[in-house]
Order: sequence, then C-alpha cells, then structure tokens
Amino acid sequence: MNEAPRPGRFAAETNTSEAPGPARKGRIGVLLINLGTPDGTSYWPMRRYLKEFLSDRRVIEANRVLWWLILNGIVLVKRPFASGAKYRSIWNEERDESPLRTITRSQAEKIAEILGPKGIAVDWAMRYGNPSIAARIEALMAEGCDRLIVFPLYPQYSAPTTATANDKVFDALKVLRTQPPLRTVPPYPQDPVYIAAIAASIRTHLATLDFEPEAILASFHGMPQDYVERGDPYQGQCIETVEALRTTLGPLGEKVKLTFQSRFGRAEWIKPYTDQTVEELARAGAKRIAIVTPGFAADCLETLEEIAEENRDIFFEHGGEKFSYIPCLNDSEGGIKLLVHLIERELEGWM
Repeated sequence: MNEAPRPGRFAAETNTSEAPGPARKGRIGVLLINLGTPDGTSYWPMRRYLKEFLSDRRVIEANRVLWWLILNGIVLVKRPFASGAKYRSIWNEERDESPLRTITRSQAEKIAEILGPKGIAVDWAMRYGNPSIAARIEALMAEGCDRLIVFPLYPQYSAPTTATANDKVFDALKVLRTQPPLRTVPPYPQDPVYIAAIAASIRTHLATLDFEPEAILASFHGMPQDYVERGDPYQGQCIETVEALRTTLGPLGEKVKLTFQSRFGRAEWIKPYTDQTVEELARAGAKRIAIVTPGFAADCLETLEEIAEENRDIFFEHGGEKFSYIPCLNDSEGGIKLLVHLIERELEGWM
C-alpha cells in the first residue's frame, strides 16, 4: 500500500517512442504536492501522520514548549482515534488508501498523458506522509530531470500550506551537491481558467439536482485570525476568488456566500464559520443549500467528511431539507485542463 511510485513512471508510460536505456538528461520534472494523508486509519498510522502535521511550525505557531506538552500529552493520545473514524467513513477500500492519495495520483497520471510526450516527467508527493517530497525529487532527478517545477496544489497562498510545501522542497535541495534550477507555481486565486472551471463545475452539478439552492456556500479551509494579522494573505485571496466567481456566475453569483471551515483549538479563526452559517441558514428558514470548496484541488477528509457529511447533518438537524455538496475539480477534464494550463505557464522559457 505504501510503496512509492516507480521513478518517472508517468512520463515513461506515455513516451513509448523512447528506446530502453539510461534516463535522458536535460529533462524537466513536475512535482505535484498536496497536503498529506495517513497510510492507514488505525491508531499508529494516524498518530504518525498527525504528529508530523501538527509538529510543523508553519501550521502551529504557538509556544513550542507549551504546544509540545499539549500535542504529546493530549492531542496524540486522543485524536488518532477520532480522526481514524472520520477517515474510515471516506476511505477508498478498494485501494486501501485515502481519496486524496487516489485523486492526486490520478491527476499526475492524466497530466503526464498530456505533457509526457514532450519529455516532461510528472510525479506527485505529499507534504505529510507518503510519498515524501524528498523521495520524489530524488526519483525525478534519477530520471534525468535537471530542471524542476514544484506545484503546491493550493489556489490561495498561505504559510501553513504553500509555504510549508516549498520549505520541504528547499530542505531536500539544500543537501544536494548539484541543485536543479527550480520554479514554484504561484497561487492562482483569480486565474480566469481556474474561476471558469469552478463556475462550470457549479453549474454542471446544479443541473443534476432536483432542487434549486437558496444559497451556495463557498467554503475554504480556515486559519487562525492572528495569522492573518501577522500578514498572511490567505483570507484576502479567498475573498478575491469569491468575488471573481460571483462575477463569472452572473445572477447565480448573488447566492454565493464566503465561509471558512475546519477550526482547531480555542483560538479565534477567520469568519464567518461554515458550520455556524449552515446552522443559521437553516434556523432562518432556508430549506435548500449547496456547498462548494474552491480552495481544495482534490476531495479529502475536509470536503468528503466535514462538508458532505457533518455540515449536511447540521443543516438537516436545524430544519433544512435539501443539501448537496459540489465536488472539487479533482481529475475531471476541467480540473486537468486547469493544472496543465498553470504548469505550461511556468514552462515558458524552458521549452
């Protein structure tokens, strides 16, 4: 289950004209990076994953000594059981892996089908868990890649997501004798192709429903308020995305409301909160809502369990009657078109 992908396999499988032999030199490698996933849902895999994630100073900026005591004395004792149960509710049983791993792999494979024939090797990694960033960079270089494009799969920049992914890339490169030239794909909160893809996914999904939602929540992962006050641009970029989405959707855009999900701990997070908004809408008499998650490139625990299950239950418990979750772009045609568009933009001057 945890075996790392064979180095360069995506590019190799799509470039059948090459004769067998040593890897070509002078290639470009593209590494997709998503947040991470546990290797399993039982206690110890969950504990390993949560420890790596919650030990990251980009994620938790609290006093290190105090947080170490809380993390090891409380969080890692209890949370692996609760998180494991949540993961089991969405687990890909056929592959014995999380949906995030399944989808990210598929994204890389489909991008490789398009870019592989041009001699570009495409691979994927997770910031936390497997496959690791360092291992996949090593694999790409073993395939003859002497230039590297790193793609943190986050439309909106934040230090706990984009920056920490790049940190791990830099950590891997700083121990190398020969470092490859590096480009990192920047955030794309208002990119026209991105906005058009999200708008199209909303319209396509709504067309399949037997109801018309009274409100459409655009739910983004939350962040502690003090991170924003220290200068993180994330909240502003989420606002930019929603404003662009409303414009593109026309009259339908008037129904779109910005919210933030996935709070952790007791600190104040950026508002409005998704779960509270869902409850407030139901209490105010709304009977039909839909939720889209534009900040996620692939469906994961925070979308499939927290939004599609927990927030659905909140809505129904407080009087709602019709609820629908609009999936992420994932490996859809529009999603892959977007990712290729962003990669090709960074390839300019290298091809």
